[in-house]
Amino acid sequence: MSESGDQGVIRIKPYYFVHVLDNNTNVTRIEVGPQTFTRQDHEKVVQGPDPMIMIPPRHYCIISNPVQRDAKGLIVRDTKNGQIKLRHGDEEIRFEQDPFPLYPGEKLFGKVTPLQVVAPNTALKLKAIRDFTGDGRKRTAGDEWVFRGPGTYIPRVEVQVVEVLRALIVKPNQALKIRARKATLDSEGRKRAAGEEWLVRTAGAYLPDVDEEVVETLNAFILTEKKAVHLRALRSFVDVFGTARKAGEEWLVTIDMAETHLADVHEQVIGEVKITTLTNREYCVVNDPHKNGVPQLGKKELRRGEVAFFLKPGETLEAGIQAVMVLGEEEALLLRARESFTDDQGKRHVAGERWMIYGPTEFVPAIEVEIIEKRKSIPLDENEGVYVRDIKTGKVSTVIGQSYMLKPNEEPWAKDLPKLVEDLLSKERAENAAGDRDKTRVVTYRAPHNSAVQLYDYKNRVARVVFGPELVMLAPDEQFTVVSLSGGQPKQPDQIKSLAMLLGPDFMTDVVIVETADHARLSLKLSYNWHFEVDRTNGKDALKLFQVPDFVGDACKAIASRVRGAVAGVSFDAFHRNSATIIRSAVFQKDPKTGEFNNRFVFTANNLVITNVDIQSVEPVDQRTRDSLQKSVQLAIEITTKSQEAAAKHESNRQEQEAMGRLERQKIIDEAEAEKSRKELLLLQAESAAVESTGQAKAEAKARAEAAFIGSEAAVQQARLAAQASQISLEAELNQSTAKQLAEVEHARQVASLEVSRARKLADIEIKKFSDMVDALGASTLQSMAEAGPAAQAKLLGSLGLKSFLITDGNSPVNLFQTAQGLIQPPI
Repeated sequence: MSESGDQGVIRIKPYYFVHVLDNNTNVTRIEVGPQTFTRQDHEKVVQGPDPMIMIPPRHYCIISNPVQRDAKGLIVRDTKNGQIKLRHGDEEIRFEQDPFPLYPGEKLFGKVTPLQVVAPNTALKLKAIRDFTGDGRKRTAGDEWVFRGPGTYIPRVEVQVVEVLRALIVKPNQALKIRARKATLDSEGRKRAAGEEWLVRTAGAYLPDVDEEVVETLNAFILTEKKAVHLRALRSFVDVFGTARKAGEEWLVTIDMAETHLADVHEQVIGEVKITTLTNREYCVVNDPHKNGVPQLGKKELRRGEVAFFLKPGETLEAGIQAVMVLGEEEALLLRARESFTDDQGKRHVAGERWMIYGPTEFVPAIEVEIIEKRKSIPLDENEGVYVRDIKTGKVSTVIGQSYMLKPNEEPWAKDLPKLVEDLLSKERAENAAGDRDKTRVVTYRAPHNSAVQLYDYKNRVARVVFGPELVMLAPDEQFTVVSLSGGQPKQPDQIKSLAMLLGPDFMTDVVIVETADHARLSLKLSYNWHFEVDRTNGKDALKLFQVPDFVGDACKAIASRVRGAVAGVSFDAFHRNSATIIRSAVFQKDPKTGEFNNRFVFTANNLVITNVDIQSVEPVDQRTRDSLQKSVQLAIEITTKSQEAAAKHESNRQEQEAMGRLERQKIIDEAEAEKSRKELLLLQAESAAVESTGQAKAEAKARAEAAFIGSEAAVQQARLAAQASQISLEAELNQSTAKQLAEVEHARQVASLEVSRARKLADIEIKKFSDMVDALGASTLQSMAEAGPAAQAKLLGSLGLKSFLITDGNSPVNLFQTAQGLIQPPI
């Protein structure tokens, strides 16, 4: 940094400085080069030599504790001691200027910094940290403002850069929702109160002011012929279409008003509304329709297609879009008037009135009309019918065998049946796969062949009997008489439930416990043949069939009573020998006139006739009697079994001897066949061994030949590949050497070219350097140097850093271009 002959001499180069402390006065001064400074004994160099601060164009630096300057810009010193006064704790920003030194106490804060360039569509948010006046405005600490680009920001110590703001791009069909932080003017010069919100709709870049806050970016709603926007006013205002809106008012924006719509800050978007389209076969009823923009609350409006419309706010469809009612030839609509009105044909209808519209036609109900139901003509076969009830009189009637359309004052009537009857009918339907019963249809029952069904009319209190086969059809007030019969063995009551009573002939079986005169208890299983004798043309005679509810139980009880009485008077042996005669005589008894047994037993209460009795089994109830009978039976069975066993054993021995003879014969034949097969096997094994040895020898010889051939082929191929590899390697080395030599030649050429260029540029620099030095010294300076004495010239030229120089009188010409090299010492 400096050159000195001894420790007290400091050579300060140009644009360098040192701080020197005078220990006598304790004052620090500055020495600026170029000079040779000789330090005194009471002086001390406390800083330097240091280079001066150089601020290039468009740069700045911050100096801490700057020196004080007066109005003329001169440095203020202490009048007593000559000490430079500083603004301690303060900072000063210095811009482009000549190199300057730092005075004692001054410090460079940071480093030299380029000025900040604010690009287009950006800005700096600035904040005053203390009061100052600048740009013609007075700023107070805490004020904030924006420096907008493009431009170069000139910093101040009183101003702090808070952040860099970037412009927001507002695209077409977009807007920015802005909120004012405090009372301000917007970009269009309008006054805005604190907290007020507004929209910026202009497309392009928008840079919000310091008092503006961007709430959100809004996108416009694209309106089409099939879509509208439902809005609600948050406060009273005038919208973009110039319409005054009141707080809470709702309206639609359609494509007829604008192609796109941006919701204002005072508008709340309820949602999108799709268009309602009705074809020529559809209609709808609108509740609370709008008329001239005003909702008609409580009213309704019928709209029929073809038409397309948007539902206004508050409007609703009563039952959605409905199809026009198309009635066929056998169809009708049952209608009821909600209120009194006159229809399109001029007919007056009173509220609550019911009437029907018959097809074929198409029908759109008026808003005063309620459709109760759609009816179809009921097709009925001659064996089908329905129950119909008149709602005015309450009378229920049946319609059978015709196609019938219910009248306005009629309705289907459901006939309920007891659960037992429903179960019996459902079994029949399950057998016929007819599904569940329709209660409005006339109840039918197929009475089986040779059966009787009783029906009771509770209204007229009369009964009728229908004989099968017949289709029974119940009148509205009729019910089936359910037949409940005994069943099982012995008979138990209420085991069989049926709607029809079979008339026979049939049989029934019962178990009767009897006791003989010698107290032997027996279980008799008896079967009876029976049938009913009835005159079907006589109604009273037919009703007698159902006078005995359980004819099976009554008949079995009566017969069992007679049998027990007859058996009780005979012994067990007598009953065992003559059981059939005793039972038949007990059941049918003798005719007192002829003395012979009767062949029928008639129950006069219901005309039931028993024609025969069959004894199926007789078993003792007492265990000892049963054991005695079982022993006798077992003895007979044992004798029979032994005789059959002896005959079977004899036959088995005979068949066994015959089988053994056939087995020995077959064994000899099989051994002969086995020896023959063994001989053939040995011949085949010998032939196989010969073929195997011959084949193995041939295979080994062929394999050795193939191996030798493959080895020779591999050697030839290996030699060929080795030759190719050697050729490729030599060609690669040749190419590498050629490329290397070419690269070295090109490198030498480039180095020579660079040396030539460098020498040319150095010569140009030296020429310019000498020319600049001559120009800097000037003609007068050179003249003074020539006229001055050698000592003064040497001192002057030494201060300029010249090691060699030429002194002339100015009259003789000197060729300075040939001696310029080395005149001036280059900087260290």
